[in-house]
Amino acid sequence: MTTETSYALTRPAYIDQSHLVVTDLGLVSGFYQSMLGLKVIEKTTSGEVLGVGGHPLLTLTTAKDAVVAPRNAAGLFHTAFLMPDRTELARWLRHAAHNNVVLDGASDHLVSEAIYLSDPEGNGIEIYADRPHEQWKFHEDGMVAMATQRLDLQALYDSAADAHWDGMAEGTAIGHLHLQVGDIPQADTFYRDVLGLKLMARYPGASFFATGGYHHHLAANIWNSRGATARAENMTGLSDYRIRFNDKATLDAAVSRLDALEISSKKRDGGVFLKDPWGIGLTLSA
Repeated sequence: MTTETSYALTRPAYIDQSHLVVTDLGLVSGFYQSMLGLKVIEKTTSGEVLGVGGHPLLTLTTAKDAVVAPRNAAGLFHTAFLMPDRTELARWLRHAAHNNVVLDGASDHLVSEAIYLSDPEGNGIEIYADRPHEQWKFHEDGMVAMATQRLDLQALYDSAADAHWDGMAEGTAIGHLHLQVGDIPQADTFYRDVLGLKLMARYPGASFFATGGYHHHLAANIWNSRGATARAENMTGLSDYRIRFNDKATLDAAVSRLDALEISSKKRDGGVFLKDPWGIGLTLSA
């Protein structure tokens, strides 16, 4: 059992937590607990905080005036839960298979092996394990070699050798968030030029951003959401998320760019809160 911190989390900045607005809190929270193995860490008046080993990862809240976001709205494409190693991914797959979890797909991305599904309200989920960083290949321009190939689920399943599963393993984290946005050049301007993330890969209609040579901490695509405008305040789905900086200089540089570009932000929850061009909130903190 590895307790080594995942490579994704040792970079200058990484995704720390995510916040979804849902209509049926009990149903959705129950799914993340039973099917994903997250534990309730805290209950609030409007929701619950779920996580692993006492570390919060996912906040679920509900509101009487919540409006179900249309499929083509800006917001979440998927929340990607990063397993500490391939064995834990295989253990989760066995759990999913034995509990009739409906999978949306599975891919080998060269840098990682990923399984896709959705929660009961249609929020996308990826469960994945990274291949060792030293096996990744990079192009001359510094971008990472990624692809979407078929993942052999049976081989992955068989690799766990009847392993016992009792929830998400210590060290599981949100490895990345994949967003639906309205425009890719605008996403590049915000995530690369304003926040200072590096563009690591491009697919048709999608950009992948990271710090410190990770394959991606954030991705943005227009596959369902081309032309989408800012989200309404009370939409279901991704309300906001937190980027945590291991390196305070990187945080300070991002905050000073916000000020220089006169992008509205405010101090909140021990960090700096702002919204991206599509109304998705994010908190930058060290």
